[in-house]
Amino acid sequence: MTATDLATATVAATDPSPAATLAIRTRGLTKNFGSARVVDGIDLDVPRGAIYGFLGPNGSGKTTTIRMLLGLISSSAGKIDLLGEPVPGSRDVLTRVGALVEGPAFHTHLTGRANLHRLDAVDAWADSRTSRTRVDAALTRVGLLAAADKRYRAYSLGMRQRLAIAAALLGERDLLILDEPTNGLDPQGTREIRNLIRALADEGVTIFVSSHLLSEIEQVCTHLGVMRQGNLVAQGTVAQILDLAPTRVSVTSPDAQRAAAVMLDCGLADPVVLGEVATAPVGQGAPEELVVALVTAGVRVRGFDVHRPRLEDLFVSLTGEGFDVSS
Repeated sequence: MTATDLATATVAATDPSPAATLAIRTRGLTKNFGSARVVDGIDLDVPRGAIYGFLGPNGSGKTTTIRMLLGLISSSAGKIDLLGEPVPGSRDVLTRVGALVEGPAFHTHLTGRANLHRLDAVDAWADSRTSRTRVDAALTRVGLLAAADKRYRAYSLGMRQRLAIAAALLGERDLLILDEPTNGLDPQGTREIRNLIRALADEGVTIFVSSHLLSEIEQVCTHLGVMRQGNLVAQGTVAQILDLAPTRVSVTSPDAQRAAAVMLDCGLADPVVLGEVATAPVGQGAPEELVVALVTAGVRVRGFDVHRPRLEDLFVSLTGEGFDVSS
């Protein structure tokens, strides 16, 4: 299957969902900067309660899409619904959406608590009489209450990212949009953010997280969307996307040609023989049934391997580029 075929199949496999079941829904979302089309007619479907990983190489349109979702820049065409409400159009819906875009910015000489109080004070929808309750609740949710009175300059990178997420959680949020929340973090800081994302999802918050760290997405996300050059080339649950790339079996044998014939008899299409190795996609069959057939046919089997597709393999096929798989 070529990269183009795989991309087409992946998008086609995802059925449109009713708007009421979606935290984010876009139709034909497009952004042009002059003559350059940066985002090209994408249809996002992010289910409520999901942890949705938004992936793609640098320059694929991820951050531009996020900025349109939040109303930070206008779209050139298309429609956006957040939590069932149109954006722009409904001012109140954005009070239920928290966001971290392009890194946190805080006053280094102030404490974590003081920084959050300053942010809360400029929120036109916030009641100043309950500011301390909101700030302490946000600090508690990200595990920073004990460090609330330390100056920001003394925070580790992981603590700074958690404080930024606390700022996004100052109000009651149903949707959290995070752009590269683990960018620049060491492994410990990355684990902290990953565990926080899981905990927030367990509370019922929908998480939309943009990242180029494939290992992080694999560990935490329930749904995926993949961007390439402004196009959404894949979308669905992790299982749906993995199912689109065939599992393959390989048989190492001095009777490789006979092994390929047995594969055909068992319904495996298009076996390929290279030296003493015969390979073929499994299709709907069970690999263990092929083992029985090979032994029954007298094929001498030196090795038998089942290769299931990895997300990294799929993303390289979809985007034509590699991903950072470090943690």
